[in-house]
Amino acid sequence: MFYIGRGNRTVFYFLENVLEYNIGAKIKELRKARKLTLQAVATETGFSPALISQIENNNVSPPIATLSKLARFFDVKISHFFEEEEEVRRYEVVRTVDRRVVSRVISKAGKGHGYTYEALSVHKLNKKMEPFVVTVSERSDDETMYNHDGEEFLLILNGTAEVLLDDERIKLEAGDAVYFDSSMRHRLLSYDGEEVQVLAIVTR
Repeated sequence: MFYIGRGNRTVFYFLENVLEYNIGAKIKELRKARKLTLQAVATETGFSPALISQIENNNVSPPIATLSKLARFFDVKISHFFEEEEEVRRYEVVRTVDRRVVSRVISKAGKGHGYTYEALSVHKLNKKMEPFVVTVSERSDDETMYNHDGEEFLLILNGTAEVLLDDERIKLEAGDAVYFDSSMRHRLLSYDGEEVQVLAIVTR
């Protein structure tokens, strides 16, 4: 999923939802169960030991792209990090009021949330897709791109987005969609600085 960069201009925000889902504790548990050091995880994932330590101690709210890479490394689903428990059921209905905010990343100005991810499925067992509503609240000057395993589908619900795919820059209006291999370097931006809402479906 799309990632807000780790440069000096980027600030990660510590929020209640991180504690609610115990994301950091789950990552630490996976690492300890495999008897891995922070450095070992960092070497394999490309993240710094300091960032992994901050995530484990719930000092940062990791974006979905970060969780996707960690999920791939530990061989678990992304949903492992924010589901309280999964249930065996053939379908799941998630009302608007029941959506789960699974990650918020604060803007570089520190005044608002640059990205917000809401999970649209929280209890379905053995999902092959991870659906989210992504809200981008402002235009970022940081155009660092990231990639991970899987595929992604994006449908612009509101606003105008700019999607960076390798060397391509694609402008998408409300109603437009794009499907791509997540191994491509990618980034989602607000085209004009106004809020953009996107339906994002991620597969591994």
